[in-house]
Amino acid sequence: MTGRPSADAGSIAGALRWAAGLLGDDDPRLEAAVLLAHCLGRPRSHLMAWPDRPVEQAARRRFETLVARRRRGEPIAYLTGRREFWSLDLAVTTATLIPRPETETLVERALARLPAAVPLRVADLGTGSGAVALALARERPEATIVATDISAGALAVAARNRRELALDNVSLAQTDWCRGLRGFQLVVTNPPYVAVADPHLRRGDLRFEPAGALAAGAEGLDDIRRIIADLPACMEAGWLLTEHGHTQGPVVRRLMEAAGLRDVATHPDLGGRERVTEGWWPGTGGLIPPGNG
Repeated sequence: MTGRPSADAGSIAGALRWAAGLLGDDDPRLEAAVLLAHCLGRPRSHLMAWPDRPVEQAARRRFETLVARRRRGEPIAYLTGRREFWSLDLAVTTATLIPRPETETLVERALARLPAAVPLRVADLGTGSGAVALALARERPEATIVATDISAGALAVAARNRRELALDNVSLAQTDWCRGLRGFQLVVTNPPYVAVADPHLRRGDLRFEPAGALAAGAEGLDDIRRIIADLPACMEAGWLLTEHGHTQGPVVRRLMEAAGLRDVATHPDLGGRERVTEGWWPGTGGLIPPGNG
C-alpha cells in the first residue's frame, strides 16, 4: 500500500484503515487510533462512536504527517506529547525519557517504604518528566518530595506536569544526582543503566530518546555507582531504591552491600525480571531497618 491516502480516507473509519495498513507495528490499529484521536482532539471512544464522520482537511494533514513520522520509527509518546504512567496523564518531550510500565515497580516499592500520613522527605534523582516523583506525591500527600535533574529541559517538562496535576508537595532542583542534597529519609532513582555500546540504543524508541538519560559507561553502572557512593552525604537513616537493567541485580546488590547498606533485596517487574534493588542506609546512628514490606 502506498503512503497516499485513498479516497475513503476522508472519514474517520477510512483514515484509520489507511493508517493501519501503513503502520506495521505490533498493534497498528491502536497506533492509528491514538494518532487520529490526538489530531482531532477527541478521545478514542469518539472514533468508535462516529466512524463515518468526515475528517476535516487540517486534521487530516496533521494525521498524515504523524503517520509518516511513526513509519520512520518516532515513538508515539513523542508524536502526541503525552504518556500515561501510574494513571497520571503526563507531558513528555524529547528532553525526557518516555515513562515505561516497568518503572511502576519503583513506585510500588517506594510506597511500601513510605508509611501513609508520615511527613518523610523523599528525593527523586534524575526525575525526567517527573513521573516517579508525581506518582509518589499523588499517593503520599504528606511526604515532601524533591525531584532533581541535571537537564533544564527535563525540569521544564516536570514543572509543567506538576502544574497540570496540581501536586504542590513536589519541588524541583537542577543538580547532579546527590549534589547539594541533605537530610532525606528515602531516595529513589531511575538512572541511566544501559552500556554505551549496547546495540539496543540504535533500535526502536531508544534511537529517539536522550542518550544521556539512557547510557552510563561501559557496563551501564557508572551513575548507579556514583549515587551509592554519594548517598551518605544526602541521607539520614533510610532507604535507597534504584531501577536497573534486568541482568544487573547481582552487581547492584554487591555495590550496595559493599557501601554499608543493609537488608538489600531486588524485586521483579511485572514481566518477572529483576528491576528494582533497595537497601537500608543506617546513617551515623546504625539504626536497624524497619520490617520488610
